[in-house]
Amino acid sequence: MLTIIQYPHPTLRRVAKPLRRVDAELQRIVREMFDRMYSVKGIGLAATQVDLPYRLFVANPESDPSNPELEFVFINPVLSKPKGQTEAEEGCLSLPGLYGDVNRPEKITIEAYNLTGQPVTLELGGLMARIVQHENDHLDGVLFIDRLTPTGQVSAREALSDFEAIFEGQRRRGEIPSDAEIAARWDELERQRC
Repeated sequence: MLTIIQYPHPTLRRVAKPLRRVDAELQRIVREMFDRMYSVKGIGLAATQVDLPYRLFVANPESDPSNPELEFVFINPVLSKPKGQTEAEEGCLSLPGLYGDVNRPEKITIEAYNLTGQPVTLELGGLMARIVQHENDHLDGVLFIDRLTPTGQVSAREALSDFEAIFEGQRRRGEIPSDAEIAARWDELERQRC
């Protein structure tokens, strides 16, 4: 079962690699990502958030598992044509309970592959544009806290310190592998699929 990792896990800062193919194993991973996302009422989840090195994320703007038409899978996404600017509150499943205002383009175009391996191009606005940008940032090792205003960063400092203390405690107890072990696992996964 995939587990959503939390800040400051090193995988959250690693740049994901493009996938070479869509197969039954990838489809299983995607289904598990949706299930994990729904279990915590999320609307988007990147592969890096479940400790996988793949350029892939899933989204459902209503977090509604009963409506498969709202389930989006983006493999090897590329964003372009940003238009406008809008500020809105964001949170992150890897930083539960922490929220802050982030300024992002209001509209965006995404080109990617879907779960059948077909290319898709979508022009998005509103919440879906924000989800896509937030999740795509994850694939580049960028977190929403990196995009907070200086005031927002000061406000988040205490919560981030708490996350760091929890992580260090888990690592001391052997619940989280060393950075070297994490990197070796990523290298092996990349050799298999990227």
